[in-house]
Amino acid sequence: MQQAEPAPAHVLEVENVRKWFAGLKAVDDVSFTVRTGEILGLIGPNGSGKTTLINVVTGLLPATGGTVKVDGSVVSGKRAHRVAKAGIARTFQTIRLFHNLTVLENVEVGAVSMGLPRRKAVRVAERLLEELDLSAHADTLGDAIPFGHQRRLEIARALAGGPKFVFLDEPAAGLNEEESDALLALLREIPQRYGVGLVVVEHDMRLMMSLCPRLHVLNYGKTIAEGTPSEVRADHDVVTAYLGSSA
Repeated sequence: MQQAEPAPAHVLEVENVRKWFAGLKAVDDVSFTVRTGEILGLIGPNGSGKTTLINVVTGLLPATGGTVKVDGSVVSGKRAHRVAKAGIARTFQTIRLFHNLTVLENVEVGAVSMGLPRRKAVRVAERLLEELDLSAHADTLGDAIPFGHQRRLEIARALAGGPKFVFLDEPAAGLNEEESDALLALLREIPQRYGVGLVVVEHDMRLMMSLCPRLHVLNYGKTIAEGTPSEVRADHDVVTAYLGSSA
């Protein structure tokens, strides 16, 4: 594949973000920064606030406090479609494909929703299907392809609008080890190939320790550690809260 021109660097800043539900501090003063070309892993026990944090950053939930900025411009407080227009795309824990549309049409919708004209959206979709090894399923309905391919299809749709940052919420959920390894190889390529910053939430520690140069760890809505996989593995609070003494 011909190498694209280097994309300009972009930065996502999550600053002191809080989300409370009737006094429950689901996300409590969380901050991190991601630049295009980087992969950040977001880990922590069930109920630690990871998905809630993604929902706040991507505009599905309003923040109780704090700010989210893309290239210095505040996007927190805006509706989800405005946040997407600012360059933040996402996938979901539970696959949300358009099951009455073909694989190609699912990706095409992602491009059209970001303002691309139909003809260009089709070309973008065709290219993404080829690059994510989905071309053979282009004319198949979204819910008729294997589960692992559906996970890839969600990623393709998220990339179709040309985002600056992509949040993947448990992309390996439900995959077997072989499928997880194939996903790992794909995810490693995405930041450089598409010029995006990648934030991955995942419980598969084998995948996360291999994929992510930097990990951000939450527990009870608060940051308890951030660092390289080796630093996180050695952190007493992380071992106690999440990884366990055998990690």
